[in-house]
This record gives sequence, C-alpha cells and structure tokens, in this order.
Amino acid sequence: MFEAVFNNIDDALRKDAGCGSELDYIEQTSWILFLKYLDDYEEERSVAARLNNESYSRILQDEYGWKSWAAPKTAEGKLDHNAALTGDDLLEFVNGNLIPYLKSFRISAENSKTLEYKIGQIFHEIRNELQSGYSLREVVNKVDELSFLTNENKHELSSLYEDKIKRMGNAGRNGGEYYTPRSLIQSIVQIIDPQIGETVYDGAVGSAGFLCEAFTHMRGSKELSVTEYDLLQKNTFRGKEKKSLAYIIGIMNMILHGVEAPDIQHTNTLNENLQDIQEKDRVDVILANPPFGGSERQEVRQNFPIETGETAYLFLQHFIKMLKAGGRCGVVIKNTFLSNPDHASVDLRKQLLDECNLFAVLELPQGAFTGTGVKTVVLFFEKGQPTEKIWYYQLNLARNLGKTNPLNAKDLEEFRTLQATKADSDNSWSVSIDEINQENWDLSPNNPNVEDTSEKRTPAEILAEIEALDQEAAQAMQAIRDLL
Repeated sequence: MFEAVFNNIDDALRKDAGCGSELDYIEQTSWILFLKYLDDYEEERSVAARLNNESYSRILQDEYGWKSWAAPKTAEGKLDHNAALTGDDLLEFVNGNLIPYLKSFRISAENSKTLEYKIGQIFHEIRNELQSGYSLREVVNKVDELSFLTNENKHELSSLYEDKIKRMGNAGRNGGEYYTPRSLIQSIVQIIDPQIGETVYDGAVGSAGFLCEAFTHMRGSKELSVTEYDLLQKNTFRGKEKKSLAYIIGIMNMILHGVEAPDIQHTNTLNENLQDIQEKDRVDVILANPPFGGSERQEVRQNFPIETGETAYLFLQHFIKMLKAGGRCGVVIKNTFLSNPDHASVDLRKQLLDECNLFAVLELPQGAFTGTGVKTVVLFFEKGQPTEKIWYYQLNLARNLGKTNPLNAKDLEEFRTLQATKADSDNSWSVSIDEINQENWDLSPNNPNVEDTSEKRTPAEILAEIEALDQEAAQAMQAIRDLL
C-alpha cells in the first residue's frame, strides 16, 4: 500500500513545474513527510499522557498542526473539503505563514538536541518548491494516507525512503554523494560492532545511512532497558553535514528508522581546527564514507597538520583525531590513497599506521558505487596502538557491478566470515608492518595468491618507450610531408 502512495506522490510532483528531478522529489516529499510524522508523534505522546493521567503540551500551535491546515476531517473521518485549503490559498498559507512559523523554532528552542530545534533547522534550510497549490494539495492528501503510529509502518516507510535516496543517487548530479550501498554499510557496521553506551559519529553524514544502520544494529543487539533505550535515542549518535539537501534527508531518514530527534548539525566539519578538538569531543565509533575528489579552500586546509587539497584526506585526519583511545573506525576511501606517492598521502599513511591499528582493508571492485568508476577501499582501524599486521580482502566477483546489478549482502558474506579470524584464502592475506616500505608506506593490496602476469617495467624504461614512439611519429609525419 505505502509503495503505491509513494509512487503517487512522485507522479504529483512530476507534474509540477517547480520539481524537475529525483532530488526535487525527495526534498519536497521530505518536508511534507516530516510534518505528518510530527503530527503522529504528538498524537502518540498525547495518548500516552492521557493514559498516565498527565498533561501534554503540543509543540505546534493548533492552527499550524497537520489536522488544521493539511487534513481537517469530517465527523466520518473523511477529508473536509470545505475546511481544507487548496490552490493559491494553500500556497499563501504554507509559504507566508507555516514555514516562517516553523523556522522560528530554531531561535526559541531550548537547545540544539531538542525536536523543536530540529523543526526550526529543517525549515530554515528548506522551502516549498511546488508552484501549484493544487499539486501541493494532491501531495498532502497522499502523505496523509501514511502512518507513523506503529513500528511496522515506520519500517516499511524507512525502506521506501531508502529506495528514494538510492534512485536520487542513480539520477546523477550530486545525489550520488548521499548514497552508500546498504549491504556495504551493514557489513562495515557488523565488523565495527558498536555497543550500547558507545558514541557513534559520522562527520560526512549524507543521508545518514551509517547512523541508521548503527541504530538498527545496536537496538537489536540485546533486550534494552528503558535507560538504555533512552541513551540510544538521545546520547549515542552524532553527525555533521555540509549540504542542505543531504542534511534534511539525513534527519528524515533517521526519524523514519526510529531516532526521534537526530543530533545532526548543518555545518562543514572541515572548518573545525583539529587543535580545538578536546577529549570531551571524542567518540567511540566512527562510520563514514566522506566525499572524495573535492577540494577545500586554503583557509580550511590550514586547520590540518597534513595540508592537502583532497577532501577525503582531511576527513581521515579529522576522524583519527576524533576517536577516543580504543575507538574504532570503518571508513570508505579511494583506493589510490593506499599508494599515492605525494607527501600528503605518504605522511597520512604513516600517521594512520603509527597512531592506529589498521586491522583490515577491504578492496572493492569497480562499480561498487553506482554511477562512478572510482575504485574504493574500506579501512578498518582502532586508535591507540600502532599497526603490526594488516589483513587484506580483495572482493572478486564473477560479474560486473552497475545500476541493474548492484553490490549485495551475499557478495560480502565471505569477507565478513573470514574477517572474524583474519584467515587466509584465495581472496585474503596478511602483511606484517615489517614488509611495508618504510619510505613511502605503500599499502597497495597486492594479492600473493594471484599470479601477476603483467610486464614489470621501470620508469626509465617507460620513458624510453615514450621517447621512441615520439620519434616514430615524427618520422611518419616527415614522410607524409615529403610525399606532399
């Protein structure tokens, strides 16, 4: 049922001149979906208060509540068409009254961890893009069919929302930055294994896939007491996100997965000087897929002891600094990090090996991230002890990965099994720190179980061949000119 509703919402958005892509669809769905969630959330709290003979004060004033402007009902429970705004009246109310009112919560909220603050922050970053009040009414009516009142409803809605995020990534543009394959996230979380009482952080949160999966993993790890569940809700997960759309999507995704007031900040993580990070700021677990290939301004680079223009390398320095002693990290990064000869790459590899135990490296095949040909690896490390031995796993598949043939959980099954004991296999092996070149700290995953039939040439031999080819080309051009 819910899938049909989501499809109908997309159809309505597709017809509106203000929405032109999957990114627009998910952005506009998100803020309307959030307000329906908020109404169900308040209804749930109100009922619980009545059962306990307590009072409950709703967050929103009555006139701004979902049941007033979005879905006023008749005595029979049907939409009251006489009271429900539509067309220009609906647009005027939403744009001129509702959204400014919701924005104001950012100032009036008690602190940034409250749901009130999240309301203000979301609507400070987002606006209604629908140009037709009739399209907006159609979307609102469809969203009203959805319910957040049971865990089953939330689970189904979260799955559908994940599908929308995935489609957004497949649609291209910058949407792909926000989506990491769910099967890969699950494997990373299982290996890092965050525990109740630990803090979990993602400084490049995107659609919050890692935090959502960590929440699911921790919630299902044992029978939780009321205190433990409250700890999981309020003092476990932290995230930061630079881009407005990703920030909104991340909050909505966490809410749908069951985190009522996600602690995600809309900020550029890399603006923070590493020297300002104190022990109280540090975390137990970091799970992330930071953007790679970007370039930060010079003033941002100066926040880091190893100065580099590569965004992912700055994030990796940030993550190492943010971990407590004994803290664990699973992070996705371009595979070129393992072998790049530039000073920043070499220095960062040395820092990682000196300050952390890099206990596993997963090499992913090309196409693991839909829409990009970039090859990636996952680094698993624990802070506090230097690396003595690295276990590598090379994911070799008998098929090419792509949009219609994505990475799945079965593909990673052997990796998860072997990682537990760091066993050797055709696809896995271990390398002692003593075997690594101490000058360039090259960590390239060279599988000793695969025969290398490629011709090994020195740089001088390659340059000599290029020079010879240039001479042949020059001679050929001269022969053509002689004929003319």
